[in-house]
Amino acid sequence: MLSTRPDIVSVPVMEELEKLHDQAAPMPFETFAPVLEAELGTAWRERFRSVNTERPLGTASLAQAYRAVLSDGTDAVIKVQRPDVARTFHGDMALLRRAAKIMNRALPRLAEVLDVDAMLGVVFDAMRPELDFTIEARNMELARPSVERFRTLAVPDVLFATPRVLVQSMSSGVSIRDFKRDSLPREDRVAIGEDLLAFMHRGYFVDRVFHADPHPGNILVQDDGRATVIDWGMVGRIDRRTSTALLLMLLNVALNDGSGVANAWLEISRLTSRADVAAFVGDITIIVPHMVTASLGELDFGRTLTTVMRHSTRRGIQISPAVSILGKSFANIDGSVRYLAPEVQITRVFQHHLETILLDLGREHLSRAFAGRTALEAMLGITAAPDQVRNLLHGLGDRRPSEVGALMASGIAVGRRPTWHWVAGAVALWVAHRRHRDPTAR
Repeated sequence: MLSTRPDIVSVPVMEELEKLHDQAAPMPFETFAPVLEAELGTAWRERFRSVNTERPLGTASLAQAYRAVLSDGTDAVIKVQRPDVARTFHGDMALLRRAAKIMNRALPRLAEVLDVDAMLGVVFDAMRPELDFTIEARNMELARPSVERFRTLAVPDVLFATPRVLVQSMSSGVSIRDFKRDSLPREDRVAIGEDLLAFMHRGYFVDRVFHADPHPGNILVQDDGRATVIDWGMVGRIDRRTSTALLLMLLNVALNDGSGVANAWLEISRLTSRADVAAFVGDITIIVPHMVTASLGELDFGRTLTTVMRHSTRRGIQISPAVSILGKSFANIDGSVRYLAPEVQITRVFQHHLETILLDLGREHLSRAFAGRTALEAMLGITAAPDQVRNLLHGLGDRRPSEVGALMASGIAVGRRPTWHWVAGAVALWVAHRRHRDPTAR
């Protein structure tokens, strides 16, 4: 992630970190032969007409990839997991978790607003499937319908997979980082960049399953104006509420509404005893106007998310752990697209595809299961509202004046939700009633 963040590290550091994407120190093929034999059998070579063992296509931290030709003449790529990488992987996880616990104890005020251990847990949950290539193969097949919505994008075909060996179709092209911009007309470059952003937006807001590692080494660009998204081992998942709040946040960015951005962030955050909501809203209203017309060459949403997080922690507002994997994915895709088409404007792309996103969400909300759930939430909201008000007023009696403001802001934020629940519940009940009377209604 840091290799795509010029706002955090210097250019020389970025250039070194870029090598970890697909140019890590290679291991000789003889090291991987026992893995192939264990996964495919002693006669594994009979599956292939040839395997280029002299020079790997890519060398990353978990695996190496080799060019091959199947026995039927199909060009392919063999991805083989590094021996004993699982043990190293879990050892690194344990080490980082211990470091996070030490930091939480040493810096309690920071831990109150930034639970590093919980954030690491979210990232690790997304990373664990990278140790099983059958999961990666399944992720590729699940992503295919979404990718096929976009004219310039593709996903490799899975030919066969075992937990430590993945064989997929050959994807031509080079890393988006190394692609020569002048090889394509501007409109083709922009089309690829906009499709990549729109595809990721669909993952965040509609599917709620997204490529969590879209760094430049995982996006290959061809001279024919197409791009292939590879390496589907690391996939993020977010819940509906977080996804909706993020969608609202980005919409408010496009509308140049700083207060709306701040309120959307508060929906997925928690106020601590020292929270200063008014100051946080003020901070964000200053930032947002600079984002609206900026291209990726000047500003990106991943960087903006980091800025919002910084103000959030400074103002005593706890960050949702889910933001860790979202921030990584946002930063990666913004940084990748910047190499090919820095003139792309993220807010313009978002606005262009917003109608499709909202229509898909509308269809989801009109499903029978969702309508029933919304109606039940509305009933619970009506029942619980009086108790919430009494508890809030009772809690104010023992608070200092500075804490009262934070609690009142929290109460107002919570208080908005039953109103929406009542409206949504009424609509849900009407839809259910209409369908009951007319089963063919949609």
